[in-house]
Amino acid sequence: MAASESFSDIECRFVGLTSPTAPRARHGTHPCQGLYWTRRGERPRVAAIATHYNVDFSEHYLAPLFAARGIGFLGWNTRYRGAEDQFILEHALIDIGEGVRWLREKAGVEMVVLLGNSGGGSLMAAYQAEASQPTLVAGANEPTRRALENLGQGDLYISLNAHKGRPEVLTDWMDASAVDESDPTATDPSLDPFNPENGPPYSAEFVRRYRAAQRARNQRITDWAKAELKRLNAAGIPDRVFPLFRVWADLRFMDPTLDPSDRPCPGCYAGLPTIANRNPLVIGRANTIRTWLSMWSLETSKCQGTEQLARLEIPALVVQSMGDMGVFPSDARAIFDAVASADKRIEFVPGAHYFEDSAAHRDHAAALMLDWIETKL
Repeated sequence: MAASESFSDIECRFVGLTSPTAPRARHGTHPCQGLYWTRRGERPRVAAIATHYNVDFSEHYLAPLFAARGIGFLGWNTRYRGAEDQFILEHALIDIGEGVRWLREKAGVEMVVLLGNSGGGSLMAAYQAEASQPTLVAGANEPTRRALENLGQGDLYISLNAHKGRPEVLTDWMDASAVDESDPTATDPSLDPFNPENGPPYSAEFVRRYRAAQRARNQRITDWAKAELKRLNAAGIPDRVFPLFRVWADLRFMDPTLDPSDRPCPGCYAGLPTIANRNPLVIGRANTIRTWLSMWSLETSKCQGTEQLARLEIPALVVQSMGDMGVFPSDARAIFDAVASADKRIEFVPGAHYFEDSAAHRDHAAALMLDWIETKL
């Protein structure tokens, strides 16, 4: 029987915790929340923890599949669930640390698997890197510094359909032809990926110009953000919110010859790129300036995968779906290459980003990860 066919013996419990840098809200909400999934009445000695930058992972699709095999699963949320525009990396890592501590001290877990799914891949890598060797403590206040210096390390790391890093994925998806961040209609036709004169298919020369223009757009926003923050602070204003437009325009969304895979093309997570790119439902659609500098900027963000993965020395497994419309084979290979551990493995599997296309593909991927974990016991 496939694991997803029967979960009658699975139970989950709510876990709500305060954080060293965030108390419980006056109305009662804990800053750190999640669900812990196990087989009924069991106390697993191995458990996974999965967290995302802003998506609620408490009911993660892998939770019952892991629990059915006797591996606990903590679907964990930081204070930034649903609050992407407020994200600050240091505090997210501190909140993840509370989940790891709970697994070890309250749930009795002996081995913790850091499961980095989708955007959570670089976040969990950053957590392990910081837990191994704190680098974010410079300039931090005492509670933040103390918490960062006492993060508990994970024992295994899994990258599952993970983006290379937050700044990298945003930049890869940016519409390079946007020329005015205050006007979503302003476009440079020579860089417009939806202009039939440019493709698809896209020439190597156009791809080169387009990728360079994407990086330049990220840098323009960063330059503005630093100057604007300085201006605001001088006036006694700590921060502000600003919008971001047109971020469904990765050339790979429109041209299947770029980074070939089994994905449907044209397409992206939000549907047809020609339509999605004009809508406001995008990653990074609203930011404070500090959030931009912490999460999205190629220059200043520590949410970049390569930098953090290069500090990972625990056993690592990279799993990539070939039907994924937003993470591509080259992304998975880059993640695998960046992991410092000598004990690492990469697997390509069928299915969509969250395996929403097939329960069989979901079961297959889960079994692959669970089998790998069991070899490390």
